[in-house]
Amino acid sequence: MRHVLAILGCGLALISGAGLAAPAPGQIIYQNHFESPASTQGWQGKWSEGEGFNSARSALFQQAAERTNQAVIARLALPLEQVRGTVLRVIAQVKAEGVSAKPNPWNGIKLMLAIESPSGNQWPQASVETGTFDWRRAAMTARIPTNATAVWLTLGMERVAGKVWFDEVTVTVAKTLPKQLPPPFAGPIYKGHDLPRLRGAMIHPNINEDGLRTLGQEWRANVIRWQLIRQGRAGQVNQVEDFDAWVEGELKKLDAALPLCRKYGLYVVLDLHSPPGGKATAGGYIGSDHLLFTDRAAQAKFVEFWRRTARRYKDVEVIWGFDLVNEPVEDYVEEGCEDWPALAERAARAIRAEDPNRTIIIEPSPWGGPQGLAEFVPLPLPKIVYSVHMYMPHRFTHQNVHGPSEPVMYPGQAEGKYWDARQLEAALQPVIDFQRRYNVHIYIGEFSAIRWAPEGSAYRYLKDVIEIFEKHGWDWSYHAFREWQGWSVEHDDNRANPRPAAQPTDRQKLLQEWFAKNRKPAWAGK
Repeated sequence: MRHVLAILGCGLALISGAGLAAPAPGQIIYQNHFESPASTQGWQGKWSEGEGFNSARSALFQQAAERTNQAVIARLALPLEQVRGTVLRVIAQVKAEGVSAKPNPWNGIKLMLAIESPSGNQWPQASVETGTFDWRRAAMTARIPTNATAVWLTLGMERVAGKVWFDEVTVTVAKTLPKQLPPPFAGPIYKGHDLPRLRGAMIHPNINEDGLRTLGQEWRANVIRWQLIRQGRAGQVNQVEDFDAWVEGELKKLDAALPLCRKYGLYVVLDLHSPPGGKATAGGYIGSDHLLFTDRAAQAKFVEFWRRTARRYKDVEVIWGFDLVNEPVEDYVEEGCEDWPALAERAARAIRAEDPNRTIIIEPSPWGGPQGLAEFVPLPLPKIVYSVHMYMPHRFTHQNVHGPSEPVMYPGQAEGKYWDARQLEAALQPVIDFQRRYNVHIYIGEFSAIRWAPEGSAYRYLKDVIEIFEKHGWDWSYHAFREWQGWSVEHDDNRANPRPAAQPTDRQKLLQEWFAKNRKPAWAGK
């Protein structure tokens, strides 16, 4: 599209074309009130006319119950010249009637951007409930890579039945990303420790001394990732008002374990898994989305927590670093709230004010995945380590975790690609590039493969990803040790068997072979 279309009087605006000024925050990229015949212009796919939100018309999508294995959607190409290198805010009024339950969290009512780029495709979408509800606002924000090749605004339903109406759809520029990247950090790469490598595992905060002894003394791990994690029923929010009382109880568990970590030579990564304002997932733990990016009180509490925690653990050498938040998810950043890079910098500066020497660990949004570093700009602060989680391809690593699915082999076909060691390294290329471009250290905070992956696939996958981590000099912690038996290397590949195996599994032997190469910190056993 090389034209400029602005039919605001009819409720439709699409801005595109070469020669336009660079986008600025607040600029409208697309707007549609569905009141004009021109409202369908440029869209691929169809909808019916329905009664609108305080108006005569809206876009109505319908799906019969017998067709829930399909999608009914329409999509519109947004102008690349205007959206590359921006953060877009998408807002719509949505109404639903009898929309069936989602088979997967990513299915359901779709207010979504489909972003295509050489570094991988993304599908950020608004979080919209199912069932029946009257008109309500749905909203999302998404970073558009500077190398995006297509950006599609998508409306409709996927793998659900019922009716959904959309009205007053608006796409605006929330933020522009920096055009000039900062230079690499000068000097030797900062790791926050003097060991050749940190290799260990994530643990549950209720771990006992036997577990720490086994991992640190017998297996020879030298790092654990300690979760501050809160269990909750689906939809439960980690309220700002009771956050302090909950987290104090969790930190007391850590306080009791720190002498044991010293005894067994285990560095600690303190991971805030359940920040204030987070909401519980279907899996039962409170994550890092929801109010953290829409409520300024939640953001203030987040920064305050890290300030107090830095003061509490100042000069505690057993703690390697603070992992500011687990897998940040910015489904929507409310106006007046900070996005993840800005909030992370604010928290990091609060930590620095209390403890100038503490290692700070930053994961990118969304979900701490490798692709999140493709456009991430390092914080303008020293002594920071960057972290990602490796669960690609998710269709393999999480097979039969969230529901029944066909078995997937490794190496093998998944998500439209053939996955082997070469493809795994390609998936991690944004991390490799980030490390080289900015001269920073990388920590793989989580990686795993479900133990019942067919025919020894989990072992082969873990072997290949660890070799990639080692090739690039990354620290790593396996997910997880004595947490949920689905990820346990002490259990065999028989899903029906809930007991640890009588003999070490190949996956356990693999981890122990790498842990055997570890050196222990100088303070170990003191």
